[in-house]
Amino acid sequence: MQSDGPTQQARYGDTLHRGIRGIAVGIALFAVLGTVTAVWANPVFVRMTPVGPWEFVATVLTALLAGVTVALWVPRCRLGTSGAGGLASFLGIACPTCNKVLMLIFGGPALLAWFDPVRPWLAAAGAIVMGFAAFRTWQAFRESRSDLQIVGGVETHLTGGPQ
Repeated sequence: MQSDGPTQQARYGDTLHRGIRGIAVGIALFAVLGTVTAVWANPVFVRMTPVGPWEFVATVLTALLAGVTVALWVPRCRLGTSGAGGLASFLGIACPTCNKVLMLIFGGPALLAWFDPVRPWLAAAGAIVMGFAAFRTWQAFRESRSDLQIVGGVETHLTGGPQ
């Protein structure tokens, strides 16, 4: 069935809205995560350990995947997987000696001896989990788009009436 002008315009508006929302979330997360973890020098947070190049890459990747997930999100998706991946990425990027919670749990020497060497792997695991969540969100988005049919200029789901 051919789609008419108003339906195409509605889809374009939805795509534009999703794109802007995803870009805004990605930029905001990049700014907040990079500032809070002191990946770059800022007056709010001071980092006690030097920043490695992988930490900046992990910050960019985390923000990018969060933006994609938010842009493609549909109501049937859950954001728990992406949140768990984001938390793992945050713990992997953050300064191990600056994190008060980790410092209280493990103590300073244990953090530097045991946790600091696994931080890159934790950040990578978080990015992989977030990538999996973004992929599942993309699949759900595609399924929701394929379930739509156009009846009288109104998009309806094949399973029922207008959504």
